[in-house]
Amino acid sequence: MLKLNTPKLHSLLLAFLLLPVGCDNPSEAPMPETPAPIANKEKVITFVTMNSPNTYFVDGNNEFAGLEYDLAKLFVQELDDGTQLKFIVENHIDQVLPNLINGKADIAAADITVTDARKTRVEFSIAYQDVQQQVVYNKANIKNPPKTVKELIGKNISVPAGTSFTERLNKLHQIEPNLFWEERRDVDSEKIIQEVADGEVDFTIADSHLVAILQNFHPNLGMAFSIGEPEKIAWGISKQADPMLQEKINAFFTKIKNNGTLRNLIDRYHGNAKRLNPLDIKTFLMNSNTLLPKYKHLFKQAQEVTGIDWRLLAAISYQESHWDTFSTSPTNVRGLMMLTESTADQMGVTDRLDPKQSIPAGAKYISMLIDTIPDRVREPDRTYMALASYNIGYAHVEDARVLAQRLKLNPDSWADVKKTLVMLTNPDYYVNAKYGYCRCGAPVIFVESIRSYHNILLRYQPAHNPEQDRFRLASNEQAAPI
Repeated sequence: MLKLNTPKLHSLLLAFLLLPVGCDNPSEAPMPETPAPIANKEKVITFVTMNSPNTYFVDGNNEFAGLEYDLAKLFVQELDDGTQLKFIVENHIDQVLPNLINGKADIAAADITVTDARKTRVEFSIAYQDVQQQVVYNKANIKNPPKTVKELIGKNISVPAGTSFTERLNKLHQIEPNLFWEERRDVDSEKIIQEVADGEVDFTIADSHLVAILQNFHPNLGMAFSIGEPEKIAWGISKQADPMLQEKINAFFTKIKNNGTLRNLIDRYHGNAKRLNPLDIKTFLMNSNTLLPKYKHLFKQAQEVTGIDWRLLAAISYQESHWDTFSTSPTNVRGLMMLTESTADQMGVTDRLDPKQSIPAGAKYISMLIDTIPDRVREPDRTYMALASYNIGYAHVEDARVLAQRLKLNPDSWADVKKTLVMLTNPDYYVNAKYGYCRCGAPVIFVESIRSYHNILLRYQPAHNPEQDRFRLASNEQAAPI
């Protein structure tokens, strides 16, 4: 949930909302709500996964997240037979499949690519995502990146052991016998990519969707060229498993592909990964260290009032003004939250250039927009639609939702609504829209950029817990010398 506990602001008129604003050993990981002890072991499905931005992790709000985590949770819910979910979490991919083979887990959901070697060890479900292997390098250190495999000969190449990358490299070695690399059993792809970013390793091979995520934290990462053909990602099942399990998994993936749920989940974790360019990221990281500290306490205060994560508010403000309190647009939208005159009047703001007024007013307005989105729209889609409304006005977002329903898309999914928003620039569609033409590419860029900035802040900035902070402050005061 992006919004923690938003109070409703009854004093503002709904009509106003139509206006725009300017571990090496396996460990069993508990679920957020740990289930009660289970007597019937047949009602437990154990997934083995791994810590990774693509699979399973604890997010900036100290909650479980990840595409594989969400898929596993949804699969068990779809069974609707009282089955409980349990995870075994590994730190490295070469530790995942042995859990299936040794009977410790029922399903492997760890961003696993389907390879010929792995097919000899386990069965696979139908694929649910495609991925392309890429040669990854440091753009600051390597000015002329290689374009072919032959140009990698003699280079410092490091990859995690037990991965599909080693299988691909072994095949390439048959063609280029002078091609050599280091296989490491102590690290995963994310760690080696970090070493490439830090200049400790020249090259690695990694999946494109993971690199795209990590480029938002390390703008000096580059992808030199693709290795081989795209691969398929699927769940692994033991060859000794009940065939019915594989049938249920395949039926599940077929269903969520057809109804758009899979598309929405993939968009949630990967839809904004390529929104920012390296210069955007580099500038944002620099400003996070220089400008953000000036206003951090105000964003945290706004969280306490609205329940909206302070890091999301900071990301919105950066997208609007780059944390320049004097920012003014040609249409006289002003301040850190870029409030219009009418918005400022409604929110009781007397000086839009005053951060102490602009930040809480913008946060309260966003809170009101979140409350305006229909209750059936779940988070984080609810917040994404509210952010689009903050940029272009709620009316156009509602037009896009109506168009999505007309086109048999999901009007409650941001992944679908952002498609129809862009279509409102086309007369074939906007002539039938209640509020007509919309320059609606802008709110899509607005939301996706904020998502990227928010993800960066989630990685580098701690969450704000007022009770813990007050306790820590009181403890420090008691410990201070008299």
